Amino acid sequence: MMSPFISRRMLCTAFVMAVFSLRDCNGFYLPGSYMHTYSTGDEIYAKVNSLTSIETELPFSYYSLPYCKPRGGIKKSAENLGELLMGDQIDNSPYRFRMNINETVYLCTTPPLNENEVKLLKQRTRDMYQVNMILDNLPAMRFANQNGVQIQWTGYPIGYTPPNSNDDYIINHLRFRVLIHEYEGAGVEIIGTGEEGMGIITEADNKKASGYEIVGFEVYPCSVKFDTDKMLKLHLYDNMTSVSCPPDLDKSQVIREQERVSFTYEVEFVRSDTRHCLCHIFENSEKGSNQV
Repeated sequence: MMSPFISRRMLCTAFVMAVFSLRDCNGFYLPGSYMHTYSTGDEIYAKVNSLTSIETELPFSYYSLPYCKPRGGIKKSAENLGELLMGDQIDNSPYRFRMNINETVYLCTTPPLNENEVKLLKQRTRDMYQVNMILDNLPAMRFANQNGVQIQWTGYPIGYTPPNSNDDYIINHLRFRVLIHEYEGAGVEIIGTGEEGMGIITEADNKKASGYEIVGFEVYPCSVKFDTDKMLKLHLYDNMTSVSCPPDLDKSQVIREQERVSFTYEVEFVRSDTRHCLCHIFENSEKGSNQV
């Protein structure tokens, strides 16, 4: 019987060493976490993990807050080893990306916020809860400079409370940078799993896999007060002009009863020389379970 004191990290390490003992390490991806390749225009949907906080051990479902829901409803979406190792609740999301297409997109506008929704949003904001998103096994990373040092976090805050203020503001606009590497489909063997168990993709199969792989996922969040009347005329995935994040609070979206919150996002694809790495699935699992 397995000891309860064996951590997931130890299990991950043991599994990696077992894989490495079979073949050279630079040509392999873990079952369920192997590289995906995409062609220009291919749709990729981000997933959302549990809301987590460094202030409390209690996670909450992403959809416990009044966020936009995906077309077709909410579905559990932990499909591979890396996502299962995160150990939280992973669901689908409406955030759609089209490979190599930069765009600004409308998601939805909420009904007027009621008392309970406002209470939850303000409480989660003040408890420093973070939204955790995943794209192709990579967590959304947020960067900031503090005293000349670059700091990174996984995810982004639900909202923020300005100093000496009783008001809270919701994050409702996200700017994503998706780093991609052009993959030629030569010289790599990939361990994968399917209905017939573990198998190795052959060189001939690799040639069919040429395209772009996602090697980085960054998020830059902000709060924007939109014109509700104009936003209500839009539909899911309608394109918009680029959104500027306002420095002034009076142009940000306050959390208040009867306010209607519009959610939008924009995405920029950036070429990168970085190649997909076997190790990222373990690094990301550790980050997903230990919020910075």
